[in-house]
Amino acid sequence: MAKVTKKMNVWQLTMLTAANMLGAGIIMLPTKLAQVGTISVLSWLVTAVGSLLLAHVFAQCGMFTRHSGGMGGYAAYRFGLPGYFMTNFAYSVSLIIANVAIAVSAVGYGATLFGWQPHPGQIAAATMLLLWVAGVLNFGGSRWTGSISSVTVWGSLFPVLFLTVAGWFWFDSTLYIESWNPSETPFFSAVSESVTLTLWAFLGFESAAVNMDAIENPQRDVPRATFFGTLAVAVVYIASTNVMAGIVPNLDLLHSNAPFGLTFAVLFGGTVGKIVMAMMVVSCMGALLCWQFTLAQVFKSSAQSGVFPKIFGRLSKQGVPVNGTLILLVLQSLLALMTMDEYLFAQFERLVNLAVVTNVVPYLYCCLAAPTLLRAAGLPIKQIRWMRGISALALAYSMYAIYAAGLGAIRGAVIVLFIGYLLYRGTVARRPERVQYSLPAWK
Repeated sequence: MAKVTKKMNVWQLTMLTAANMLGAGIIMLPTKLAQVGTISVLSWLVTAVGSLLLAHVFAQCGMFTRHSGGMGGYAAYRFGLPGYFMTNFAYSVSLIIANVAIAVSAVGYGATLFGWQPHPGQIAAATMLLLWVAGVLNFGGSRWTGSISSVTVWGSLFPVLFLTVAGWFWFDSTLYIESWNPSETPFFSAVSESVTLTLWAFLGFESAAVNMDAIENPQRDVPRATFFGTLAVAVVYIASTNVMAGIVPNLDLLHSNAPFGLTFAVLFGGTVGKIVMAMMVVSCMGALLCWQFTLAQVFKSSAQSGVFPKIFGRLSKQGVPVNGTLILLVLQSLLALMTMDEYLFAQFERLVNLAVVTNVVPYLYCCLAAPTLLRAAGLPIKQIRWMRGISALALAYSMYAIYAAGLGAIRGAVIVLFIGYLLYRGTVARRPERVQYSLPAWK
């Protein structure tokens, strides 16, 4: 079996994690947040705290785990093989959904950039094209993916950082206050309405843990890339989206498919706005590249451990699961066709809500398993108790995020989990001798 000889260093891992969060998570958010109003800043604060709690859980798990497999490996400490399978299955499905949502957001920016008004079939075709391009580019290997993401992330990072630092010179507090709660939604409902979208922006902080098998020193690098990357992104997200609400009228943001491009057009004219749109499309493609890599890695590690079909674990000379990636691209293409909508943002929002709920399920497993993992590592009881408290808070936030996603997304996630359970009972549970993953001996 081919092996990956060149792995990511801590800088490339951090950039990959940042690209997964910054590259696509934020670029469509101001449009949705404009529906809620600037009261959504409270949602940002809630989500930032919740994401940092989750990041701390993953950082500790990454530091002290003695087993590979990313989040599934963490869950196995408490839930054994069923937890390993269900964590990786739910996360895999969430990435398939999320990749389509990212591609849709890139199409939205591209359509605005070129003055194109596509019908649903054209949106689906363009979405599939972007998915396939990003998937095929990953055939060069993990080092290639890390190098590309280190460049493309600046497509969104530069405009976002500029607004974070310099946007306040154009900030109009009166405009911001007027946009506080335009629909006069009750306080709790207004905060909850945008929690799912803000969590979507943070999805990716677990990328370091998921890709631990492609990292030079996972015990050292996973915690660093996870926690500090999340902290920096939280500051940037909150500052940039709120300064925009004091520059561009709420109604204009509400009807824009490229809110960052619109903001720069207001500040510096249409030409600069189009340049920013192009940069955002490039960044979105870089994020999609990283997510396709992460998706293939989850399927590969699960296949090599015997819980997913073997075809997903077969590697090329560059250590890339090419056959598995092609199958995943077909699945993503089918999803793009199934979710076609006349309104691009409606398709994006529907995908995001479902992706968030299915993504939170692995978080629940890991939060519950983290104290057990630390006990297995032989840590002092005081540190284990601290982890129990942090895990409980992170668990509470995760449950709140599921509630905020709405019944439609919850029903979809329940169906996904039920399918996963049937697959586990019909395959892995019947032939446990095929499983090659070494489960933690201490539970």
